[in-house]
Amino acid sequence: MIATHPQTSGFVGKLSGWAFVGAAVLAPLLAWLGPLAFAPLMGLVGLFCLPVLRITDEDRPVAATLLFGLVWAGMSASWSAHQPDDLESSVALKLALQVPLYWAVWCGARRADPRLARLALTILAWGFGVLGVILLVEAVSGGAIYQALRTAIGDPTRPDLARKNLAQGSFAVAFLWPVVAAGGVRAGQPWWLAVPAATGSALLAYLFLSDAPVLAVGLALLVGVAAWIFPRSAPKALALVAAAFFVLFPAVALAARSLTRGLKLDIAPPESWAQRLGYWSHALDAIAWRPIRGWGLDASRAFSPDIVLHPHNAALQLWLELGLLGAVCAALAFAFLLRRLSRDRPDVVTAAASASGAVYLLFGAVNFGVWQEWWLGLGAFACAVVGLACGVNPAPEAGEIRRTAAKTSTRAAFSG
Repeated sequence: MIATHPQTSGFVGKLSGWAFVGAAVLAPLLAWLGPLAFAPLMGLVGLFCLPVLRITDEDRPVAATLLFGLVWAGMSASWSAHQPDDLESSVALKLALQVPLYWAVWCGARRADPRLARLALTILAWGFGVLGVILLVEAVSGGAIYQALRTAIGDPTRPDLARKNLAQGSFAVAFLWPVVAAGGVRAGQPWWLAVPAATGSALLAYLFLSDAPVLAVGLALLVGVAAWIFPRSAPKALALVAAAFFVLFPAVALAARSLTRGLKLDIAPPESWAQRLGYWSHALDAIAWRPIRGWGLDASRAFSPDIVLHPHNAALQLWLELGLLGAVCAALAFAFLLRRLSRDRPDVVTAAASASGAVYLLFGAVNFGVWQEWWLGLGAFACAVVGLACGVNPAPEAGEIRRTAAKTSTRAAFSG
């Protein structure tokens, strides 16, 4: 997630830069009105960035892991318990397109023209700041603005569906606000633009009965502060936690289930959590039958009604579908990416990247399926923001500018 290519002002740098400026304009609107559109948006940006697609020496561990995982997932599709009805529904085909396109997005962010990268980060910071204010209004009004827009375009929706759609957008904002705010700071924008985005997503999620974004804002603050205070060790610890999650979660969940049954504990969690725990229990039973190679790509859909769409846990889904090899690939990919955030000195961008990385893991653990296109696209967008921010020289503060100007004037006076 860290820039290693020098940014360029040539044609390819400008092409990539303008692609990200366009994405920056659209991103706040999509996070509010249609998060599912992040997948096609990142695919389009990836097409523009294909000319700068590169794999550096530092990239090779991640690239090799992703390539092996892609090949293994494609192979597993041949024995999957769920077969797509048509080519358009093939997860294997979608992944084969997403991996190179999203890698191009990452490379494009690292090679974008510096002025355009700064412009894109500025637009994002202010766009998400304004979006945060809108979410606060939506939260207290029950989604009145969203419903008014739907009515204006001739597609009215029920209030409960409006709240459901807005709650999904709060996940996107709760995930993106740390890296967007850090990118804005790197581009010279005020830090307080993060406040409405964070509070807006948390308040809307709380009032619309979505627990995860509320927890995510707190987790992001905790991890971000830790990565700022311990810039060398905190990202490494996060990388270790991520790897352990993907590899060890089934064993931990199985031990917890056995302990609960052995002690005959009668636990009555809320309905949404009861459903998740049921999915997890059925996934554990299925994993035990095929722990090495799994049941095949997208096989979670074949276990309905015991598991609806996916287990709502990334580690269990990977073990269930791709077995041990799939889980290890995910563990290595996250470990390599998060380990690269380690720094000798505090850095606002890498601290924010650690925060958003922790939120991505949280949502993957309790909410979204591994192969959901918009969720993968949102992850690619976050990596792109980090790449843009890492390649932009920190903007000097106003006081520093005045001091530099005063020194220059003094030297000029003496030399005159």
